[in-house]
Amino acid sequence: MAHSSKKKSDTTKTAGAQTEIDVPMSELLRLPTGPVTLSDYDTRSTRGFPGTKDDAPMITSALGPELSDLQERLFAAGRVDAPDAKRVLVILQGMDTAGKGGVIRHAIGMVDPQGVKIKAFKAPTEEERRHHFLWRIERELPPEGIIGIFDRSQYEDVLTVRVNHLVEESVFSQRYDEINEWEAALVASGITVIKCFLHISKEKQKERLAERLSDPTKFWKYNPGDVDERAKWPAYTEAYQIALERCNTSPAPWYLVPSDRKWYRNWAVARLLTEQLRALDLKWPPPNFDVEEEKRRLAAT
Repeated sequence: MAHSSKKKSDTTKTAGAQTEIDVPMSELLRLPTGPVTLSDYDTRSTRGFPGTKDDAPMITSALGPELSDLQERLFAAGRVDAPDAKRVLVILQGMDTAGKGGVIRHAIGMVDPQGVKIKAFKAPTEEERRHHFLWRIERELPPEGIIGIFDRSQYEDVLTVRVNHLVEESVFSQRYDEINEWEAALVASGITVIKCFLHISKEKQKERLAERLSDPTKFWKYNPGDVDERAKWPAYTEAYQIALERCNTSPAPWYLVPSDRKWYRNWAVARLLTEQLRALDLKWPPPNFDVEEEKRRLAAT
Protein backbone atom coordinates (compact mmCIF):
# COMPACT_ATOMS: atom_id res chain seq x y z
CA MET A 1 0.00 0.00 0.00
CA ALA A 2 1.27 3.47 -0.82
CA HIS A 3 1.92 5.87 2.02
CA SER A 4 -0.82 8.20 3.20
CA SER A 5 1.70 10.98 2.60
CA LYS A 6 0.68 11.17 -1.05
CA LYS A 7 -1.03 14.35 -2.10
CA LYS A 8 -4.52 15.20 -3.31
CA SER A 9 -3.76 13.82 -6.79
CA ASP A 10 -4.16 10.36 -5.28
CA THR A 11 -7.90 10.80 -4.85
CA THR A 12 -9.81 8.52 -7.16
CA LYS A 13 -12.50 11.01 -8.12
CA THR A 14 -12.30 14.76 -7.81
CA ALA A 15 -15.66 16.06 -9.03
CA GLY A 16 -17.36 17.78 -6.12
CA ALA A 17 -20.76 16.18 -6.70
CA GLN A 18 -19.43 12.62 -6.45
CA THR A 19 -19.59 10.79 -3.16
CA GLU A 20 -18.23 7.35 -4.09
CA ILE A 21 -14.60 6.30 -4.22
CA ASP A 22 -13.01 3.48 -6.18
CA VAL A 23 -10.61 2.20 -3.51
CA PRO A 24 -11.96 1.29 -0.05
CA MET A 25 -10.74 3.45 2.82
CA SER A 26 -9.74 0.25 4.60
CA GLU A 27 -7.08 -0.13 1.90
CA LEU A 28 -6.13 3.53 1.56
CA LEU A 29 -5.70 4.09 5.29
CA ARG A 30 -4.43 0.71 6.41
CA LEU A 31 -0.95 1.03 7.86
CA PRO A 32 1.54 -1.27 6.12
CA THR A 33 3.20 -3.85 8.32
CA GLY A 34 6.82 -3.30 9.24
CA PRO A 35 8.78 -0.38 10.68
CA VAL A 36 6.80 2.85 11.12
CA THR A 37 8.19 6.35 10.62
CA LEU A 38 5.38 8.80 11.19
CA SER A 39 7.17 11.63 9.40
CA ASP A 40 6.70 9.62 6.20
CA TYR A 41 2.95 10.22 6.38
CA ASP A 42 1.41 13.54 5.38
CA THR A 43 -0.87 14.81 8.15
CA ARG A 44 -2.67 17.03 5.59
CA SER A 45 -3.36 14.26 3.10
CA THR A 46 -6.91 13.87 1.78
CA ARG A 47 -6.48 10.48 0.18
CA GLY A 48 -9.68 9.02 -1.18
CA PHE A 49 -11.82 12.12 -0.70
CA PRO A 50 -13.88 12.63 -3.87
CA GLY A 51 -13.98 16.42 -3.82
CA THR A 52 -12.66 19.54 -2.12
CA LYS A 53 -13.12 21.10 1.31
CA ASP A 54 -16.20 22.95 0.06
CA ASP A 55 -17.79 19.60 -0.81
CA ALA A 56 -17.07 18.08 2.61
CA PRO A 57 -20.40 18.91 4.34
CA MET A 58 -22.43 17.41 1.50
CA ILE A 59 -20.22 14.36 0.98
CA THR A 60 -20.01 13.58 4.68
CA SER A 61 -23.75 14.04 5.18
CA ALA A 62 -24.36 11.69 2.25
CA LEU A 63 -22.92 8.87 4.34
CA GLY A 64 -25.57 9.42 7.00
CA PRO A 65 -28.50 7.40 5.61
CA GLU A 66 -26.49 4.23 4.96
CA LEU A 67 -24.47 4.52 8.16
CA SER A 68 -27.64 5.03 10.18
CA ASP A 69 -29.38 2.09 8.50
CA LEU A 70 -26.45 -0.24 9.10
CA GLN A 71 -26.16 0.82 12.73
CA GLU A 72 -29.88 0.25 13.28
CA ARG A 73 -29.61 -3.27 11.83
CA LEU A 74 -26.73 -3.96 14.20
CA PHE A 75 -28.67 -2.56 17.14
CA ALA A 76 -31.87 -4.43 16.27
CA ALA A 77 -30.08 -7.78 16.25
CA GLY A 78 -28.66 -7.07 19.68
CA ARG A 79 -32.02 -6.00 21.11
CA VAL A 80 -33.74 -9.27 20.17
CA ASP A 81 -30.74 -11.41 21.13
CA ALA A 82 -30.35 -12.67 17.58
CA PRO A 83 -27.85 -15.58 17.41
CA ASP A 84 -25.78 -13.72 14.80
CA ALA A 85 -25.77 -10.36 16.63
CA LYS A 86 -22.44 -8.60 16.27
CA ARG A 87 -20.38 -6.04 18.14
CA VAL A 88 -18.12 -3.27 16.85
CA LEU A 89 -15.29 -1.52 18.69
CA VAL A 90 -13.73 1.68 17.36
CA ILE A 91 -10.45 2.65 19.05
CA LEU A 92 -9.35 6.28 18.68
CA GLN A 93 -5.75 7.15 19.51
CA GLY A 94 -3.73 10.24 18.77
CA MET A 95 -1.78 13.13 20.23
CA ASP A 96 -3.65 15.81 22.19
CA THR A 97 -5.94 17.88 19.87
CA ALA A 98 -5.80 15.19 17.16
CA GLY A 99 -9.60 15.17 17.20
CA LYS A 100 -10.91 12.15 19.07
CA GLY A 101 -13.80 14.20 20.41
CA GLY A 102 -14.43 15.73 17.00
CA VAL A 103 -14.71 12.31 15.40
CA ILE A 104 -17.17 11.21 18.07
CA ARG A 105 -19.33 14.31 17.52
CA HIS A 106 -19.24 14.52 13.74
CA ALA A 107 -18.73 10.96 12.50
CA ILE A 108 -20.18 8.74 15.21
CA GLY A 109 -22.77 11.46 15.81
CA MET A 110 -24.54 10.47 12.60
CA VAL A 111 -25.96 7.32 14.20
CA ASP A 112 -28.56 6.73 16.91
CA PRO A 113 -26.84 7.45 20.26
CA GLN A 114 -28.70 4.65 22.02
CA GLY A 115 -26.74 2.20 19.89
CA VAL A 116 -23.35 3.66 20.88
CA LYS A 117 -21.28 3.19 24.03
CA ILE A 118 -18.50 5.74 24.52
CA LYS A 119 -15.70 5.37 27.03
CA ALA A 120 -12.93 7.93 27.54
CA PHE A 121 -10.04 6.35 29.41
CA LYS A 122 -8.26 8.61 31.87
CA ALA A 123 -5.43 7.81 34.26
CA PRO A 124 -6.22 4.51 36.02
CA THR A 125 -7.80 4.64 39.46
CA GLU A 126 -6.29 2.99 42.51
CA GLU A 127 -8.65 0.04 42.06
CA GLU A 128 -7.72 -0.31 38.39
CA ARG A 129 -4.02 -0.27 39.24
CA ARG A 130 -4.55 -3.30 41.45
CA HIS A 131 -5.64 -5.32 38.43
CA HIS A 132 -4.04 -6.39 35.16
CA PHE A 133 -3.86 -3.41 32.79
CA LEU A 134 -6.47 -4.93 30.46
CA TRP A 135 -8.99 -5.40 33.28
CA ARG A 136 -10.49 -1.93 33.01
CA ILE A 137 -10.56 -2.16 29.21
CA GLU A 138 -12.33 -5.51 29.20
CA ARG A 139 -15.09 -4.13 31.43
CA GLU A 140 -15.98 -1.45 28.86
CA LEU A 141 -16.37 -3.67 25.80
CA PRO A 142 -19.64 -3.06 23.92
CA PRO A 143 -22.47 -5.57 24.30
CA GLU A 144 -24.05 -7.24 21.28
CA GLY A 145 -25.62 -4.82 18.83
CA ILE A 146 -23.59 -1.84 20.06
CA ILE A 147 -20.82 0.25 18.53
CA GLY A 148 -18.26 0.85 21.27
CA ILE A 149 -16.01 3.91 21.05
CA PHE A 150 -12.78 4.05 23.03
CA ASP A 151 -11.35 7.56 23.43
CA ARG A 152 -7.84 6.34 24.23
CA SER A 153 -7.53 2.69 25.16
CA GLN A 154 -5.25 -0.13 26.25
CA TYR A 155 -2.53 1.58 24.21
CA GLU A 156 -2.04 4.18 26.94
CA ASP A 157 -0.33 1.35 28.83
CA VAL A 158 2.44 1.24 26.22
CA LEU A 159 2.41 4.95 25.41
CA THR A 160 1.99 7.16 28.49
CA VAL A 161 3.67 4.66 30.78
CA ARG A 162 6.63 4.44 28.41
CA VAL A 163 7.06 8.18 27.93
CA ASN A 164 6.61 9.04 31.59
CA HIS A 165 8.51 6.01 32.95
CA LEU A 166 5.55 4.91 35.06
CA VAL A 167 6.53 1.25 34.98
CA GLU A 168 9.72 -0.65 34.28
CA GLU A 169 10.56 -1.42 30.65
CA SER A 170 10.47 -5.11 31.52
CA VAL A 171 6.77 -4.62 32.35
CA PHE A 172 5.48 -2.55 29.44
CA SER A 173 7.63 -4.37 26.85
CA GLN A 174 5.52 -7.49 27.42
CA ARG A 175 2.29 -5.65 26.89
CA TYR A 176 2.53 -5.39 23.10
CA ASP A 177 2.19 -9.17 22.76
CA GLU A 178 -0.52 -9.23 25.41
CA ILE A 179 -2.49 -6.61 23.50
CA ASN A 180 -2.11 -8.54 20.24
CA GLU A 181 -3.33 -11.75 21.84
CA TRP A 182 -6.24 -9.97 23.51
CA GLU A 183 -7.33 -8.22 20.31
CA ALA A 184 -7.08 -11.45 18.32
CA ALA A 185 -9.34 -13.11 20.89
CA LEU A 186 -11.85 -10.26 20.57
CA VAL A 187 -11.99 -10.66 16.81
CA ALA A 188 -12.29 -14.44 17.12
CA SER A 189 -15.27 -13.92 19.43
CA GLY A 190 -17.05 -11.88 16.76
CA ILE A 191 -16.10 -8.30 17.64
CA THR A 192 -15.08 -6.09 14.72
CA VAL A 193 -12.11 -3.99 15.91
CA ILE A 194 -11.37 -0.73 14.07
CA LYS A 195 -8.20 0.98 15.32
CA CYS A 196 -7.72 4.55 14.12
CA PHE A 197 -4.56 6.54 14.74
CA LEU A 198 -5.41 10.22 14.22
CA HIS A 199 -2.19 11.61 12.78
CA ILE A 200 -1.62 15.31 13.53
CA SER A 201 1.44 17.50 13.05
CA LYS A 202 3.19 19.30 15.87
CA GLU A 203 2.51 22.62 14.13
CA LYS A 204 -1.23 21.93 13.89
CA GLN A 205 -1.36 20.94 17.55
CA LYS A 206 0.20 24.27 18.54
CA GLU A 207 -2.34 26.08 16.38
CA ARG A 208 -5.28 24.27 17.98
CA LEU A 209 -4.00 24.87 21.50
CA ALA A 210 -3.61 28.57 20.67
CA GLU A 211 -7.20 28.64 19.40
CA ARG A 212 -8.39 27.29 22.74
CA LEU A 213 -6.53 30.03 24.58
CA SER A 214 -7.94 32.79 22.37
CA ASP A 215 -11.61 31.76 22.55
CA PRO A 216 -13.48 31.92 25.89
CA THR A 217 -15.89 29.25 24.63
CA LYS A 218 -12.94 26.86 24.35
CA PHE A 219 -11.17 27.57 27.64
CA TRP A 220 -12.80 24.45 29.07
CA LYS A 221 -10.98 22.36 26.47
CA TYR A 222 -7.58 23.68 27.47
CA ASN A 223 -5.46 21.81 29.98
CA PRO A 224 -2.15 23.39 31.09
CA GLY A 225 -0.77 19.87 31.21
CA ASP A 226 -1.11 19.71 27.41
CA VAL A 227 1.90 22.02 27.08
CA ASP A 228 3.92 19.78 29.39
CA GLU A 229 2.99 16.75 27.29
CA ARG A 230 3.75 18.70 24.09
CA ALA A 231 7.33 19.08 25.29
CA LYS A 232 7.57 15.29 25.09
CA TRP A 233 6.53 15.19 21.41
CA PRO A 234 9.65 13.26 20.25
CA ALA A 235 9.18 10.66 23.00
CA TYR A 236 5.49 10.23 22.18
CA THR A 237 6.27 9.96 18.49
CA GLU A 238 8.74 7.18 19.19
CA ALA A 239 6.28 5.43 21.51
CA TYR A 240 3.53 5.58 18.90
CA GLN A 241 5.82 4.31 16.17
CA ILE A 242 6.72 1.28 18.27
CA ALA A 243 3.10 0.59 19.25
CA LEU A 244 1.85 0.98 15.68
CA GLU A 245 4.56 -1.34 14.40
CA ARG A 246 4.28 -4.02 17.04
CA CYS A 247 0.47 -4.09 17.27
CA ASN A 248 -0.43 -3.87 13.57
CA THR A 249 -1.81 -7.36 13.12
CA SER A 250 -3.97 -9.09 10.54
CA PRO A 251 -6.92 -9.55 12.92
CA ALA A 252 -6.73 -5.96 14.18
CA PRO A 253 -4.78 -3.67 11.83
CA TRP A 254 -4.12 0.01 12.37
CA TYR A 255 -5.66 2.67 10.14
CA LEU A 256 -3.67 5.91 9.91
CA VAL A 257 -6.03 8.86 9.48
CA PRO A 258 -4.42 12.18 8.44
CA SER A 259 -5.96 14.65 10.89
CA ASP A 260 -4.66 18.16 10.26
CA ARG A 261 -7.82 18.79 8.21
CA LYS A 262 -10.79 18.22 10.49
CA TRP A 263 -13.27 17.90 7.63
CA TYR A 264 -11.25 15.11 6.04
CA ARG A 265 -10.59 13.32 9.33
CA ASN A 266 -14.29 13.17 10.20
CA TRP A 267 -15.30 11.97 6.75
CA ALA A 268 -12.54 9.36 6.62
CA VAL A 269 -13.54 7.74 9.92
CA ALA A 270 -17.24 7.84 9.02
CA ARG A 271 -16.46 6.29 5.67
CA LEU A 272 -14.25 3.62 7.22
CA LEU A 273 -16.96 2.73 9.76
CA THR A 274 -19.57 2.53 7.01
CA GLU A 275 -17.41 0.14 5.01
CA GLN A 276 -16.73 -2.05 8.02
CA LEU A 277 -20.43 -2.26 8.92
CA ARG A 278 -21.32 -2.98 5.29
CA ALA A 279 -18.85 -5.87 5.25
CA LEU A 280 -20.73 -7.50 8.15
CA ASP A 281 -23.69 -8.14 5.81
CA LEU A 282 -26.12 -7.11 8.53
CA LYS A 283 -29.69 -8.38 8.20
CA TRP A 284 -32.87 -7.27 9.89
CA PRO A 285 -33.70 -9.89 12.54
CA PRO A 286 -36.69 -12.09 11.63
CA PRO A 287 -39.81 -11.94 13.82
CA ASN A 288 -40.17 -14.40 16.67
CA PHE A 289 -43.96 -14.31 16.29
CA ASP A 290 -46.58 -15.01 13.62
CA VAL A 291 -46.85 -11.75 11.68
CA GLU A 292 -50.20 -12.54 10.04
CA GLU A 293 -51.72 -13.65 13.33
CA GLU A 294 -50.59 -10.42 14.99
CA LYS A 295 -52.09 -8.40 12.14
CA ARG A 296 -55.40 -10.23 12.68
CA ARG A 297 -55.30 -9.65 16.43
CA LEU A 298 -54.46 -5.97 16.01
CA ALA A 299 -57.26 -5.43 13.49
CA ALA A 300 -59.72 -6.93 15.94
CA THR A 301 -58.94 -4.38 18.67
